[in-house]
Amino acid sequence: MTRRRWIADEVTGDRAALVGEHAAHLVRVLRAEIGQEFDIATGDAVRQGTITSISDDRVEFALGLVREVKATPKMTLVLAIFKFDRMEWAIEKCTEIGVARIIPVIARRSDAHLAAAAGKRHERWQRIVRQASEQARRTAPPEIATPVKLRGLAGDVVSGELSTRIVLAETEEDARLGEVLQSKPTDVALAVGPEGGWADEELAWFREAGWTSASLGSTILRAETAAIVATALALDALRCP
Repeated sequence: MTRRRWIADEVTGDRAALVGEHAAHLVRVLRAEIGQEFDIATGDAVRQGTITSISDDRVEFALGLVREVKATPKMTLVLAIFKFDRMEWAIEKCTEIGVARIIPVIARRSDAHLAAAAGKRHERWQRIVRQASEQARRTAPPEIATPVKLRGLAGDVVSGELSTRIVLAETEEDARLGEVLQSKPTDVALAVGPEGGWADEELAWFREAGWTSASLGSTILRAETAAIVATALALDALRCP
């Protein structure tokens, strides 16, 4: 039987703990009991954990055997901000699929009210990726950055340390994403625009920064659908030998 996996909030030697709402869910909803065993992700490993103490806002584990885990592909999703319920669904599903990092971006076509409120959603997004990571039995949640404007993208996403950088466009002149990924990349940064896509000047900025534009074909997809489909294709390419 496959054990449920939890991502520890605290780890010290051979002990770990869940705290706050994280622990409350295990105690109140799942009716945890002392002696129950789960898989506990500790950041750099997954270990067998046995519950040793329980309170309303804290569950402690004794850590035992180390479980074998696979490395997470090096995949960054640059996701333009759009309607929060659909955007957060995309964040959840792309986390389950296996993205390593998510960078929310304020695009020209992002609604001004959503752009203004996005910074206050960061804590919620962190909860979403942690819960989705536990659901998918990941060893750790993806990093999710605070929202930035497009020209605020920095570090390895722009500097070139990620060798394969792709921006989704909606023009039939661009190569299909699957064709671009046939090069068998070792890492990918993928940029997905808001409803209506990236503005022309934004696509020009990406191209000037060395990004390759690609499309998902002639069918126009919702932003969240495009993000999930493109992420799945990219991760499949990264996992292929």
